Amino acid sequence: MTLCLSEARPDPPETAVDGVWLSCIECDATFAPFEAVRYTCDDCDGLLEVRYADLPTFEDFEGELGVWRYADALPFEAGVSIDEGGTPLYEVPTIEAETGVADLRVKHEGMNPTGSFKDRGMTVGVRVAERLGVDRLACASTGNTSAALACYGARAGTEVLVLLPAGKVAAGKVAQASLHGARILEVDGNFDACLDVVSDLADRGEAYLLNSLNPFRLEGQKTIGLEILEQFRDQTGDLPDRIVLPVGNAGNTAALYKAFRELVRSGALDADDVPTLTGVQAEGAAPMVEAIEEGNDEVHRWEEVETRATAIRIGNPVNAPKALPGIRETGGTAVAVSDEEITDAQRALARDGVGVEPASAASVAGLRKLRESGEIAADERVVCLTTGHLLKDPDAAAAAGADPEPVPADTDGVLEHLGE
Repeated sequence: MTLCLSEARPDPPETAVDGVWLSCIECDATFAPFEAVRYTCDDCDGLLEVRYADLPTFEDFEGELGVWRYADALPFEAGVSIDEGGTPLYEVPTIEAETGVADLRVKHEGMNPTGSFKDRGMTVGVRVAERLGVDRLACASTGNTSAALACYGARAGTEVLVLLPAGKVAAGKVAQASLHGARILEVDGNFDACLDVVSDLADRGEAYLLNSLNPFRLEGQKTIGLEILEQFRDQTGDLPDRIVLPVGNAGNTAALYKAFRELVRSGALDADDVPTLTGVQAEGAAPMVEAIEEGNDEVHRWEEVETRATAIRIGNPVNAPKALPGIRETGGTAVAVSDEEITDAQRALARDGVGVEPASAASVAGLRKLRESGEIAADERVVCLTTGHLLKDPDAAAAAGADPEPVPADTDGVLEHLGE
C-alpha cells in the first residue's frame, strides 16, 4: 500500500465489520477490526491503519466542536469521553509579526481535559478496549500518554499500567497518572526501552497496548487536523498552507496526513489544498530529521537521546513509516531546533498569552528557523500545533520565566524596591 494523496478509495474486504477494517500499510493484508487484539500485521509485522467503506465530507460533521463531532470519520458513534477536543485556535500577533508570515495561528492541544492531545486518542482507544473486553490497559510514556490513559482508564473502570523512564518525566505528569489511579513502574532506561517492555507485555497478552503503535489511537488524533481545517476556514475564510508540529513518536504527523487523505478520497478536499506537513524535533532527539535530510526511507533508531523537551525525547518514532510519506507527499520537511531555541519560543508564546510545555514550543522554534532559511515563505498561512499545557512541566516553566523578587512586608518597602 502506498500512502499517497492520490490513492484509490478502497473497497471493503470480507474482513470488514460495519464498513470498518484494519489494513497493513506494507503488504495490504486486511483484518477484522474487533475480533482479536492486534497492533501490527500478522503476515509481515507492518503497521496497521483503520480503513472505512464510507468516507465523510465536511457536511457530515455535526454538533459542537470536539472529537465526537467527527463520529462519521471514526469507528464508533461515541467513546469513553470527557469532552475532549474542541481546543482553541489562537491568534499570536507578536510572533506573527516577528516571523512575517501572512497569517499565523496556534492550535493549543494543551486545553484538552488532561492537558494534552493524548486525550483524543484515548477516547477512541479505550472504547476499542471495551469492545475487545480486555481488563488491563498499558502504555510506555514520556508523561502525557500516562496521564491521559490513567484518566480515561479510570473513567472506564479499567486497570491501568504505565511504564516511565526513571527520573525523566515531569512531576506534573507523574502526579496526574498517580492521582487517576494508575500503577506506575519506573524503568531503568529511556522511553524506547519502556516501549520495548510494554510491547512485549502486550504481545504476551498481559495488557492492551495504547501507545500510538495502536492504530485506533491515531483515529482520535486525526480529529486535530479536521478541527484545524474547520476552525481556520471559519476564522479566516481560507485553509492553512502549512501545519508545523512537534515530532516525538510521529503519531500526530501520521494522523493528520490520514485525515487529509480521507478528505481527498471523499471529495471534500482537493489534493492541492492539503496543508504542507512540517515536523520539528529537538536536536538531541532528531531521527526523523536525519531521515528527511539524508533522503532515507527508514528512520534509524537513536539509542541516546536528550532534550529538556521531555515529551519528544524519543529516539525510535514507531509511526515513522506513516509519517515520512505524510511529510514528503505534502511537500514538507523536518527541522531540528536546540533546547535554547525551544525555551525562547516558549517565552514568546507566553508573551502572546499561550502557555505551553517545552515540546509544544518546538513548533514555533521550527517556524522561526525555517522562515530564517527561506523554507517557509512570507505569504504562507501557518498553523503551529502545541501539544501540551504549560503546567505539564512546571519546573521548566519556572526555569524559563522570571525569578521571584523578595521584598519587605510593607508598602513603602515595595515601592522602594519597584523604584530601584
